[in-house]
Amino acid sequence: MAIQMGLRVEIPSIAAFPNNALFLGVQAETDFDKRGQGDDQARDKQTGQRVWTVTAMDLDPDAAKFGRNAQIKVKVLAEHQPVPPASQIPGYPPVIEFEGLQFTPYVDDKKCRAPQDGRQHKCKAQQTYSFRATGIRAASTLPAADDSAA
Repeated sequence: MAIQMGLRVEIPSIAAFPNNALFLGVQAETDFDKRGQGDDQARDKQTGQRVWTVTAMDLDPDAAKFGRNAQIKVKVLAEHQPVPPASQIPGYPPVIEFEGLQFTPYVDDKKCRAPQDGRQHKCKAQQTYSFRATGIRAASTLPAADDSAA
């Protein structure tokens, strides 16, 4: 059996973001092939639902150790724009978790360069993944305060 490209694996939000995520913003994903034709919002190829990009900050302090960027983008598939929950801490963005979170593994070969002028091939391709979800909600648990700094 072959694993098809575009495989979507469902995982709990807490598995991908053990300390949850801080909501930063949401915007409609644009389908540039439909630009200027009225409704140019991207649709998911498998479900046909509208695609919204939620930008958040991974609150895992060890994210950098695992090669992850603190700022993440998750594509939320929903007919209506996801609405962030009320903030749990006044003055700060809300801490969220993702509903129906899925990841898709793929090889990022943008840093893989063909040999030029007699130089050797240096491939810096790496395994990575993208995230999709069906919604956002307030985090069921807030990250614990780090007492080691005291």
